Amino acid sequence: MTEEEVLREEAEERLRALAGEGARLREDQWAAIKALVMERRRALVVQRTGWGKSAVYFIATALLRDLGEGPTVIVSPLLALMRNQIAAAERAGIHAATINSANAEEWEKIYAQVAEGTIDVLLVSPERLNNPEFRDQVLPELAESAGLVVVDEAHCISDWGHDFRPDYRRLRTMLAELPPGVPVLATTATANARVTRDVAEQLASDDQETLVLRGPLERESLRLSVVDLPGAGQRLAWLAQTLRELPGSGIVYTLTVAGAQEIAAYLREQGHPVAAYSGQTEPAERLAAEEDLLGNRIKALVATSALGMGFDKPDLGFVVHVGAPQSPVAYYQQVGRAGRGVEKAEVVLLPGAEDREIWAYFASLAFPAEAVVRATLAALEEGGVLSTAALESRVDLSRSRLEMMLKVLDVDGAVRRVKGGWEATGEPWAYDAERYARVAAERRAEQDAMLAYQSTQECRELFLRRHLDDDTAVACGRCDNCTGARRSAEIPAAAVQAAAERLARPGVDLEPRRQWPTGLADLKGRIKPELGAETGRALGRLTDIGWGTRLRELLAQPDGPVPDDVFAAVVTVLKTWNWEQRPVAVVSVPSASRPVLIRSLTERLAQVGRLADLGQLGYRSGPPGQQYNSAQRVQAIRGTLAMPRELAAKIAEVSGPVLLVDDRTDSGWTVTLAAALLRHAGAMAVLPLTLAT
Repeated sequence: MTEEEVLREEAEERLRALAGEGARLREDQWAAIKALVMERRRALVVQRTGWGKSAVYFIATALLRDLGEGPTVIVSPLLALMRNQIAAAERAGIHAATINSANAEEWEKIYAQVAEGTIDVLLVSPERLNNPEFRDQVLPELAESAGLVVVDEAHCISDWGHDFRPDYRRLRTMLAELPPGVPVLATTATANARVTRDVAEQLASDDQETLVLRGPLERESLRLSVVDLPGAGQRLAWLAQTLRELPGSGIVYTLTVAGAQEIAAYLREQGHPVAAYSGQTEPAERLAAEEDLLGNRIKALVATSALGMGFDKPDLGFVVHVGAPQSPVAYYQQVGRAGRGVEKAEVVLLPGAEDREIWAYFASLAFPAEAVVRATLAALEEGGVLSTAALESRVDLSRSRLEMMLKVLDVDGAVRRVKGGWEATGEPWAYDAERYARVAAERRAEQDAMLAYQSTQECRELFLRRHLDDDTAVACGRCDNCTGARRSAEIPAAAVQAAAERLARPGVDLEPRRQWPTGLADLKGRIKPELGAETGRALGRLTDIGWGTRLRELLAQPDGPVPDDVFAAVVTVLKTWNWEQRPVAVVSVPSASRPVLIRSLTERLAQVGRLADLGQLGYRSGPPGQQYNSAQRVQAIRGTLAMPRELAAKIAEVSGPVLLVDDRTDSGWTVTLAAALLRHAGAMAVLPLTLAT
């Protein structure tokens, strides 16, 4: 037998240990393994979910370890994905471990095991790659000793991809520093031609192009359909009714955290065993929810995109989207969770009128304007090493956008993350406005395509696969358009009414701010109890599928008196407010954009609730304008919000809590500082009340 034939037989044996006695390597699986083990090449594998990409790197790892090579380093984006990969590695007889934010107490032990050679696979999150200690002390050793480097979910490398992550871009630096002959494998299930080219170019070495192995993306088990319902109540009622008919257990995707929580709560009220799952869910709760779904102890996880890449449940029977993702590529990636080990899986999209507004919000978080970036670089050049919190007081961006921008600048070489924060490198940096504009245009085109998917009369799977540039795509013969068999959009009127009433239930708690933001010179630590607000209430969240829709409509309209339906709902919020002591007076925050709305709301509340209308706070020199991070926001509000002398005198005479009224709260700092002014003037307690949050 030739060397290649011997190696293939060994690979086949490893596959049988991993996947069962009847398993056989696909030709592209063998091509990738051969390229990695025999040719020590760099390869990009673009294959559908369930094709067996993980088998490629686990078999290659085993073969390379048999040859005396070092451990495999897998860069993996999600804890759920890491857990699944570790379990799969154990089935293949491979010892795997992970370095991530959730197991810091184990890092030293794992590093020692890597050095001893007892760990075959080390999984790291992309964020670890730029942790200063990991990057400077651990990563060089790993790069020097690694037998194979794997980049999982490689579409994250490309800013053309639907889930671009700046941390992934650091892989270019890591790959450039690998010793000659260390093979590299990148894998993804969702990359169109543009993303594939971009990733392949970033993977290529100086002397060799990337081997690209791209296969058809057909999912023979999926039955794709769209059900167009006029409102949120109908969608919620349809979901509660249809969940009983859907096979097995599955996932209900939502676009927002609030949507996941709201839908899960309603479905539980209707007797469905479900759990909410989002990026805000505690890690232990997320793990428990995943285990419950894997064990079929619940009917569904109601999840945001936090449950996406790598969640592996072969018998997942359905995926329902309440609201459409922003692109066909992202949609196909999420529905690909279903039907991997069953003959038939139902995939249903319930689009909503609010989807475009949510997309617009996400689009507003794109790379900042050049002036903001230059201001950040100037602050670092002037201030030396600055923490993210310290930068917040100098740069007008939210924490998440600031961190994302710094990561991009780090990848581009303009800044460097060091112990204690960030520093400017002094390297020249160009703002690539043309590229950012092209990416934004591509995002808009993807959104248009997602809208077209909802109304298309052609095969739905063909439509999606075309947007993934799958040249092998043909009509599936299974979707609602191919078969003409459409799910009924009819729901009993009583069910729609019950869902609408649940969505119309007003009231959301507003937890008060407890700490001043970092980075301010004179406000530090905890907010003094004698200056703090009580837990407040909002009529609803702008992202809710219930009151959110009505509130978005209201706040988009020209200023005018508070509508009767909104006022009635606010009164309901007050009736159900579990305060310790009833308010005796009401004060409003001044509004530059909606003064009539706020004053009419305040006056009607005073009349109905028999409260003393004390008037409103004032501005020294106009409203503070829009700021995006806490430090900037507090500075701006402090400089503008004022306590009129007449109002202070009235507050000093009030013997009871004061209701503080505003139209909306984003960061919570306006009501926090307004409450501090009222408490300083003598208010016993302050109860914030806003229309929206």
